[in-house]
Amino acid sequence: MDLKYTVIDNKYFNIKDILRSEFGISSRLYLKLKSSNKIYLNGKIDLSSLNLSIGDIIEIDLSFEEDNSNIVPTKMDLDIIYEDKYILALNKPSGIAVHPSLRYYENSLSNGVKYYFDTISLHRKIRIVNRLDKDTSGIVIFAKNEYIQENLIKQMKNGFFKKEYLGIVNRNFRRKFWNN
Repeated sequence: MDLKYTVIDNKYFNIKDILRSEFGISSRLYLKLKSSNKIYLNGKIDLSSLNLSIGDIIEIDLSFEEDNSNIVPTKMDLDIIYEDKYILALNKPSGIAVHPSLRYYENSLSNGVKYYFDTISLHRKIRIVNRLDKDTSGIVIFAKNEYIQENLIKQMKNGFFKKEYLGIVNRNFRRKFWNN
């Protein structure tokens, strides 16, 4: 199980309240978890969650399959710098788009990630956490589930997850360039 909570008092009315307050799970994700039977109360799939008692254990399994057929898989060399159960971090070279578009329908980084997910039998949507321009190189993070993507985006918004850029210049800039 990916998330676990033990009821310690009666301040929550139901599991949805607990998941929203303790883990920040959105109503949309809650409905997906519930319809996929990924919410457990004391080890059993929860269908009601109205009668909670102190000591009850709520567990969430974030590993449900998702349709990712909207992206064409394209074999490409990915420079994976970190991967675990929840995220995939890639070193994106310049000259490649992060997500598909009309111009880059089959040759974006997301197409390569889709191919990679298919090879490891990971049936999840391609969830980009941060984007870079096509001509910018750097690290791009892909979340392997909706919960992780939501949390990383929240962290970016509140300044906890930061992006830093380093520019390398092979030229002597003169003042006149700055005044244009």
